[in-house]
Amino acid sequence: MADVTKGVLRTHEAFYDAIERGDLDLMTSLWLPGDDTVCVHPGSAPITGTSAIMRSFAMLMASVGYIQFILTDVTVQHRGGIAIVSCTENVLSEAEGEEPTVFAGGRGAATDVLVETATGWKLWSHHSGPVMEG
Repeated sequence: MADVTKGVLRTHEAFYDAIERGDLDLMTSLWLPGDDTVCVHPGSAPITGTSAIMRSFAMLMASVGYIQFILTDVTVQHRGGIAIVSCTENVLSEAEGEEPTVFAGGRGAATDVLVETATGWKLWSHHSGPVMEG
């Protein structure tokens, strides 16, 4: 079970590394190919299909200068060849319309569904939404 968790977390962490580095090739390698994948960016409607999801990440990566994720509350559930990872995304990014030295922060809740394949764990679904500060 520990090896499963390590493999799942390796893919999960690589997902955030790809966003931080703006690495679309890495991002593409982490997803299952096909039309049944799903991604929900914060505040957006679901995007289906790996090609459309990659286009959305290409646009996101092109429009964000600096972004860093500090992941907390990470949990992994595993049953058969399916794993679910949930976490809190603590996000630090450039503040829009400000000098590059001014940063904005926020928090999101994310859930990823991964499938075990012959080449490792691949994302089937990613859903992230804002956490409202109370």
